[in-house]
Amino acid sequence: MTINDSIGCAIPDILFPKNGTNLEKWAVIACDQFTSEPEYWQSVEQNVGNAPSTLRLVLPEVYLGSDEETTRLKDIASSIDRYMSDGTLETLPEGYMLIDRETSIHSSRKGLIIALDLEAYSFEPGNKNLCRATEGTVLSRIPPRVKIRANAGIELPHIMLLIDDPEDTVIGAAMDKCRASGTAPLYDTDLMMESGHISGTFVKKGTVIADGITSALDKLHKSSPDGLLFLVGDGNHSLASAKAHWQNIKASLNEDERRNHPARYALAEVVNIHDKGLDFEPIHRVVFGMNQNDFIAGALSFYKDNGITVDSKADDSAQNFTVTGDGDDMFVNLGNAPHSLPVGSVQLYIDSLVDSNPDITVDYIHGEEAVRSLGKGRNCGVLLPAISKNTFFATVSREGVFPRKTFSMGEAFEKRFYMEAKRIK
Repeated sequence: MTINDSIGCAIPDILFPKNGTNLEKWAVIACDQFTSEPEYWQSVEQNVGNAPSTLRLVLPEVYLGSDEETTRLKDIASSIDRYMSDGTLETLPEGYMLIDRETSIHSSRKGLIIALDLEAYSFEPGNKNLCRATEGTVLSRIPPRVKIRANAGIELPHIMLLIDDPEDTVIGAAMDKCRASGTAPLYDTDLMMESGHISGTFVKKGTVIADGITSALDKLHKSSPDGLLFLVGDGNHSLASAKAHWQNIKASLNEDERRNHPARYALAEVVNIHDKGLDFEPIHRVVFGMNQNDFIAGALSFYKDNGITVDSKADDSAQNFTVTGDGDDMFVNLGNAPHSLPVGSVQLYIDSLVDSNPDITVDYIHGEEAVRSLGKGRNCGVLLPAISKNTFFATVSREGVFPRKTFSMGEAFEKRFYMEAKRIK
């Protein structure tokens, strides 16, 4: 791999299925999706059959804690060995991969496959690394993933990194150059389970287009007020696990080995936060065991020093969120909010409720309709405003990380599918 310290990444050596592989069966969705819908993964199993597939190389989290977990973990290692030895996976020359994803919601979402230098990344709150997490990392989720990674010779990432590139100087510009030069996609295929279509255009190292990508990333980094270039949009815990695995093995390596070890670099897809095909959806809350009136009464006490008012209308000069229930929607307005984001202020209050009363629980819900349906009777719903793309990077620079369960990038079926791979041994 060709390493560029100024942008904290390398031009990767991508592993890709040999010509003739059925890519619609090969690519499956991120393992942390549809975790409450085993029927989805059963359909994937039937779809794949005996064909080569990334389904054999990952552990869908729907199987965590089940009888199948141990068996599937053993099968992952043997499948990796088989695909590497029988030529199912082939190594491309060093180069970037430009991705174009189409779904029923958006006609295009563009991406760029890089190898991120894990030395340039940290998930510690408040760090000033080139690549940073966007949400708090749950440390208990890392060891099981590290265990899988330690026994694997390759990685298949569902990590999506964000760049703040309003002029689209990196990915969009490279796509335009590919079209102008007549560069044909390496692959172009439908995705299973009605998840749309994807194409990938390979850009070899040393070409004008590849050099332009590297140069544009470097300029973007240099223009950052505090050195921030990448934020983790999806796959935060997968990237944290890659970092933990690298920390485990690098102590036994000399300086040259550390520099060039493949486990130091994690394959990831970079997406421009301003891409029109990328939606940021707020994650709402449903509080179980506390009705709307009691929730508001508690809020009046909890936020008593934060300039709280409760009204049927939002106060545009204050921070606010909506509480739903059996009655009319009510707006909690905070003139002197305890956090710069409504979700942060809400989470402080909800955490205090859960900590003080074991009968109160909370769930994190994507759709407003579901919140309104669940938040009735003994329960209530909390609707939160969407996060602005224009202030997203500045908020992380200021706050360190977003509160947990702040946002979701698109719908479940729009998540990244496993396609490209990379050696980590």
